Parts: sequence; structure tokens; C-alpha cells
Amino acid sequence: MSDPASGLSDRERADLVALADGTLPDERRAAVEAWVAASPERQELLARQRRAVAATQALAEDRAPESLREAIDAHRRGRPSERSRPRWPAPRLALVGAVALIVAVVAALLSGGPGAPTVAEAAQVAERAPSDPAPRTLEGGTRLDLDVEGVVFPDLLESYGWRAVGVRRDEVGGRDATTVFYEKGGKRIAYVIVAGEGLPRPSEAPSTTRDGVLFHTLEVDGQLAVTWQRLGRTCILVGPVSEDVLLRLASWRGDGTLRY
Repeated sequence: MSDPASGLSDRERADLVALADGTLPDERRAAVEAWVAASPERQELLARQRRAVAATQALAEDRAPESLREAIDAHRRGRPSERSRPRWPAPRLALVGAVALIVAVVAALLSGGPGAPTVAEAAQVAERAPSDPAPRTLEGGTRLDLDVEGVVFPDLLESYGWRAVGVRRDEVGGRDATTVFYEKGGKRIAYVIVAGEGLPRPSEAPSTTRDGVLFHTLEVDGQLAVTWQRLGRTCILVGPVSEDVLLRLASWRGDGTLRY
């Protein structure tokens, strides 16, 4: 699966990094911030880069030797550090090891976390049968009495005729995944919400934006799936229906309580 950052030019990558670590010139800040705000994918990349910067600073300030801290600072300023140049083999090995550790942490953060499952892997739980009864409908008729870390499942019956018929809970790649199944006219669809930070988006899949929300469409074991993020959590809707139906259901916000 391709990296969402792969479509950026070298200049755009540099702007994103500089915005994240506070080194972007003031005269470019407004333009770059507007460019980031226009794309959910770029917003996600900026957030990940900021977390990577924070992790790097924490490692450098709390546990790394002074030479490593200076090397990191010098790298961010785009010039070499005299004191970061080791004079003996042993310090050199130590420095390389510490830098490798930081690179690993940064890479994990930028890819959605270590060992994060793919959207397609998470979507496969939709092929399994419900293990528990459907949750009840909350007052107002737009939400079910079930959520994943604050992200609620919608009640699709009144507006679209899809009745919630069951729930199951799974673990995918170390992440909890909760699925609500809905039925209508003999067809069943599955609405999956994955706990934890959003999974890497399938950027090679066709995408569309509705009301500022980025949706990707992919095929999972012969069925269409639509994926997007709500409150930073990955949501997936899978079923034997058209892409338009999946997108309309995924876009349902009810009375505004389903925040994106």
C-alpha cells in the first residue's frame, strides 16, 4: 500500500516538515497552512509529522547523549554539527544506534503506528457472523447505543431502511475492531470502527470528498468497501451494494451528532 506522502513534491515535503517543527518562514506560513487545510490527507500527514517531531525531541532531551541532541538540532537546521562528529569508533556506534532508534520511532508514527493493520485487513471482519444482539436505538432515532472511543454507530433504519441486526468484536493486528451489521431487502452490510489512531489510508484507491470528508473506495474479497475517518478513528462500510449507496450511508450525520 502506497504512502500518502508519496504524491508530494520535495518542496511540499519540506514545507510540511518545516511547518511541523516550527522552522517555516513567517511569510510562507499562511499559504502552507491553507494548502494543508484543503486536504484531509495533508492534515493527517502534518499531525503525524508533529508527533514524530515530539518523539524525536523527547528521545533527544530525555535519554540521548549531548552529541545526539546536537546532531538532531543541526539536522533540523540543515547543517552538520562539529560536536556530532565522533572521534572514536565506540561513540560512533552509539550515535548510529540512537539515530536508528529515532528513525524507527518516526517511521512508525508516520505510517500510522507500528504493526498497524491495513484497511483491507480490518474490512475482512465484515465477513464473519454477528456474535451479539444489535444495540438499542437512542432517543432521537439517529444513533445506536454503541460507540468506539467516542465514535458512535448510526441508526440507519428511519432514513434508509437498514435495520441493525447484530454486533461482533474482533482484534485485527492488535487493534480492537467493532462491527455492527445492518440488513435490508435480504442484503447485509457491515459498519466497522477500528479503535486507536486512524489506519493508513489506501491512497491508491479511488477517492471522493463529501462535506469535507475524504472517502476511499476499494474492493475486499469481491465486495465494495468505503473507508473514512471520524474523530481520528478508521471507519469502514462493506456490503453487496453500489458505491453510491455506501457513500450515502457513510455520509449520514443524522441531526449533527455524528461529528467528523
